[in-house]
Amino acid sequence: MIATDWRLPDAPLRASAVTTTLILLAALVCLAQIARSGLPLGASYALKSSAAFAGMMAISIGFLQRHHRFERFGPANQITTARAMLVALIASLIGEPRVPEVAFSAVAAGVLVTMMDGVDGWLARRHRIASAFGARFDMEIDALLILVLAVLSWQFGKAGAWVVLSGLLRYAFVAAGSWAAWMNAPLPASRRRQTICVIQTAALTLVMLPAIAPPVSTVVAAASLCALVCSFLVDILWLWRHAP
Repeated sequence: MIATDWRLPDAPLRASAVTTTLILLAALVCLAQIARSGLPLGASYALKSSAAFAGMMAISIGFLQRHHRFERFGPANQITTARAMLVALIASLIGEPRVPEVAFSAVAAGVLVTMMDGVDGWLARRHRIASAFGARFDMEIDALLILVLAVLSWQFGKAGAWVVLSGLLRYAFVAAGSWAAWMNAPLPASRRRQTICVIQTAALTLVMLPAIAPPVSTVVAAASLCALVCSFLVDILWLWRHAP
């Protein structure tokens, strides 16, 4: 999917996607207000999370028409949208007070997002509405969750600024394809890649636990980053060897 693919989908699909987005946006505002009642969050928390979620969906919906051949958004994409809503709530914790309650909230929401991962794919296969859009949408939410958890790990002093590389590597890899055409070639399916993604998410979630502090959190974050770097190197070498 590239920027030129973006366009508003036709009426039936657009209505289905926008309805899902609006319902979950309302749910997000309610959850944000509940979070503010129990956590020391700023007055702009609900606005930040709403803007983050709306931005994600505005970008995503533009790729539906060309990469989702069905007339309805579907339950699988609805689950992924719910995951996006939770990631927006986690992302909006960046810049909020660095207290254990906020860290634990990020962990709880991150665990929920991870538990929901896989449900969307199962639903897509069950209802026979699997699409390139759904697969990419799910992957982008996973990547964003890793970036957000990495930034929070740095913010809470669990590791140095280098931990943010855990979330930036994937975006750097995609950006590299804009000047190196051979890096845009499709990669073969890989269980290794999926496993490393799970390990990365689990490691960053673990280090965010209030009970986990340096040097333990630093070692866990560094080990997972090394595994991620190795995984990217394997993919880059494969693309280079198979370049035309």
